[in-house]
Amino acid sequence: MPAPERTLERPPAETGTLSERAASLIEQDILAGDLAPGSRLGIIDLVQRYEIGATPLREGLSRLMSRGLIVGIGQRGFRVAEVSREDLADITCMRTAIEIEAVRLAILHGDVAWEAGIVSALHQMRRHIERTGNEFREGAADFDRLHKGFHTALLAACGSRRMLAAHSDLYDQAYRYRRVMMSAIDSGEGFIRSHQMLADHVLARDVAAAQKMLAAHLHSTIKFVYPEMRGEQS
Repeated sequence: MPAPERTLERPPAETGTLSERAASLIEQDILAGDLAPGSRLGIIDLVQRYEIGATPLREGLSRLMSRGLIVGIGQRGFRVAEVSREDLADITCMRTAIEIEAVRLAILHGDVAWEAGIVSALHQMRRHIERTGNEFREGAADFDRLHKGFHTALLAACGSRRMLAAHSDLYDQAYRYRRVMMSAIDSGEGFIRSHQMLADHVLARDVAAAQKMLAAHLHSTIKFVYPEMRGEQS
């Protein structure tokens, strides 16, 4: 006979570690498309899939719900967040509002170390693309890390951990849409050129130009994925 459930409970610290692992694994599968938009996330199925207990899985799901990657369905559990024109428009609006202010503050307060961080992040991304040719894609762990690292480096000196946290969450929420756009990019040179221009404006400390180009850069995803919305974006 199985032991009573209470004997299987883990200490709080270990449960916390497992909940973080659960959130990370589920997030990876959502962003990779292995858990489809709108799919139901049943606890029993997830326990079998990840071999993690129900309690840390629920905690991990709650973490992802706060980040907008999953939604609660009353007392019936959780679902992967749907994708839609409205959702991407909302993500883009929020990213633009936060990041154009964050880049202004970064330009105002950033030092030489911040500038070096931008140059290094761009260089690493360029070298990765040179090595992989035009085969680079969102979904490859190395490229995902370098791409996000570059965008984070631009804002790193803003002085607001909440802005950086919001940037991180919204970047991840836009990931599923960005993969659609990235699948059509066939020129690593063009990709790097657009990021080089963005870095140049920021490093020149031209606030107006940097904000304008950053806003256009963020809107490029929505203009590609939902071209009918072009007239709706400012």
